[in-house]
Amino acid sequence: MEKKDFSVYELEKHETKDVRNSHINGDLTVIWRDWDKIINNPEMVYVNTINPNEIKGPHIHKNRTSYFFCLHGRVILVIQENNEKYTEIEINSDSPKLVEISNGVAAAIVNPSNDISKVLVLADIAWKPNDGEMINTNFDNYDLKRWGENR
Repeated sequence: MEKKDFSVYELEKHETKDVRNSHINGDLTVIWRDWDKIINNPEMVYVNTINPNEIKGPHIHKNRTSYFFCLHGRVILVIQENNEKYTEIEINSDSPKLVEISNGVAAAIVNPSNDISKVLVLADIAWKPNDGEMINTNFDNYDLKRWGENR
C-alpha cells in the first residue's frame, strides 16, 4: 500500500444540552479516541498560535506525523507533496476537520486573517530540544508572498 502524503478527516460534531431544561448550550467535537484508529497514538499535544497575516514554516518533520485541528479562527495548510505538487487545505473553527501530514512532507501554516488563529496539533512522536527532527525548507515553486507582504 502506498503511503499518503496527507489526509483530511471530517470529524464528529455533537450538540450539547443543558442538564436542567435540555436547551442547546454548545457543541462537542471528537478529535481523538483510541478506538477510532485514525491517529497513531499521540505522544505530544500542543496549541500552535499563528499571528494575523503570518506564516509558520515551511518545514519538514523527518520522523513525526502531525495532525492539525483549528480551534480558533482560520488557517491554510500549504502542503508540498512528494510529487512536488502543492495543495492548499483550509481549516477553520466552524467546520471540524482534522488534517494529517505524514513525516517527510513539507508544510506551512498560513493565517490569512486579521485575527490570531489557534491550531491544536497532535503528534505521534514528541518533540525534544535539539533532536534535529525538523528541517526548514523553501517552497521554490510556490508564491508564499501572496499570503503576506513580509514573505
